[in-house]
Amino acid sequence: MSCLRRNTFCFCGSLRTGTLVAGVAGIILAIVGIVVLLCVNVVFKTIVLDWLPKTVVDIIIIINFCMTIIISIVLMVGAVKRNMYLMIPWVVLGIMLAFGILVSVLYTGISFLVDGDNFNGWLWLILGTLAFLVYLYMWMIVYSYFCIIKDETDRGQYTKDPFRRKY
Repeated sequence: MSCLRRNTFCFCGSLRTGTLVAGVAGIILAIVGIVVLLCVNVVFKTIVLDWLPKTVVDIIIIINFCMTIIISIVLMVGAVKRNMYLMIPWVVLGIMLAFGILVSVLYTGISFLVDGDNFNGWLWLILGTLAFLVYLYMWMIVYSYFCIIKDETDRGQYTKDPFRRKY
């Protein structure tokens, strides 16, 4: 998957900085999600778990947000310590979540369009697709940094350069 590799974050920053930004963004968005879930009376419709009571769905979503916070912290520690094993959970979960986001956006947007709510349907499809692309870009930044660290780890301790590279 070398074609997915990037050299910089936003054309000027290092991949390490981009990885840390992705971790911080994951933590901030998860905390905002928990606060919104607890403070605003919103009923979430789920595709699979629609038969469960609202409180059970809320608990599942809060556990999901807490796991996102933990995995993002582990990602940032792995980026700072240059440990690829600490970055693996975020990389694997990140690509699965990207496809989950895409399916969710398409399902929600098409549901609005089928129900006759064209404005919300197109809004969901356009903004959701933009959110998906931003998330996929952040995943590619983290994956690129992960590949660099993996390549350095695979070279072995005695063949590494004695200086740190700026990634």
